[in-house]
Parts: sequence; C-alpha cells; structure tokens
Amino acid sequence: MEQIVFYVFAALLVIASVLVITVRNPVYAVLFLVLAFFTSAALWLLLEAEFLALTLVLVYVGAVMVLFLFVVMMLDINIVVLREGFMRYLPVGIIVALIIVVEMGIAVGPKYFGLEHFAEPARHMADYSNTKELGRVLYTVYVYPFEIAAVILLVAIVAAIALTMRKRPNTKYQDPGWQVSVKRNDRVRIIKMESEQKE
Repeated sequence: MEQIVFYVFAALLVIASVLVITVRNPVYAVLFLVLAFFTSAALWLLLEAEFLALTLVLVYVGAVMVLFLFVVMMLDINIVVLREGFMRYLPVGIIVALIIVVEMGIAVGPKYFGLEHFAEPARHMADYSNTKELGRVLYTVYVYPFEIAAVILLVAIVAAIALTMRKRPNTKYQDPGWQVSVKRNDRVRIIKMESEQKE
C-alpha cells in the first residue's frame, strides 16, 4: 500500500512540475507549483521526515508562494508575449530538459541506488521525533556550519537594509518629527475678505 501511495504522489509531482513550465497562464503556473510543494511534502511524510514536510508547507506554500501569487496577480502580464516567447525557446528548453534527465539517470539510476546497494531504512517506534533528531544533529554535528549560515544571512539582511536606507539626491524624504511639530499657524492662513456682489 505504501508503494502505491508513493507512486501516486510521485506521478502527481511530475505532472504538476511539467504543468508549471508549460501552462500559459502565470496564475495557473503558481497554483500548480503549490500542488507540487504539497505532493513533495507528502513524499517527505512517507520518508518519516515530518518536520521537513511541515516546513515545506508552512514556509513555501504559506509564505513564499502566497507572495508569488500576489505579485503575479498584481502585475499586468501580457500573456500573448509569453506565448510567443514560449514557442521561440521551446527547442532549447527540450534540449536542456533531456540533458538534465540523462544526468539524473546516470547519477541516481539503479546502478548506484537500490535495495541491493543500500539496506531498507529501519522503521522507528511510535514515539520517535524527527524534529528532536534533526535538532540534535543540527546543534551538535553541524553547529559551526549552522552558525556560519546564520552570520551570512545576518550580513545579507544588514546589507539589504543599508541599500534601502542610503541617501539619494533626487528622492524626497519625510521627517515625521518635523511633521508632528508643525503648528496650525504655519500651515493655515486665514484671510478676511469683504463679500462681493456680482454685477
């Protein structure tokens, strides 16, 4: 039964991935990518990696793909131009796809992978926690690469903030302190005028 479920989700993943790059409507492409992420999470669950599956759903589907969908729906994309470009680059795309399939077949083919080369992974008990095991390995064996990645991300965040906060000569800026301290007499001038009657 587990093998049948695996092949069903694997087929859905392949179909959704192909539709992401072949469908003409960008909104449909994003929705098929969401389906691909969900089926990938189901495959992670079959491998007893529930933390990675939930992270994939929460981070990519819940945050990144919602942002992609929002951007795609807000942009005024000319679908006619996309269709013309699709047919123009189709031969190059087919060649690149065939090269990738051949490389994956060589690297992950049955010659190097299979139950005759690797034993079937042992089943865990009901109280097994994938999150606890992942945290134990991450903060003991890979603690230095984890800290280096955290520092690199921190530097990237600081650099992005510094790029947005730099002064540009032709950009108008607002000073909230000056706006709050403005009095009514600085902005409004009341003029008394005699009423005039149209002749």
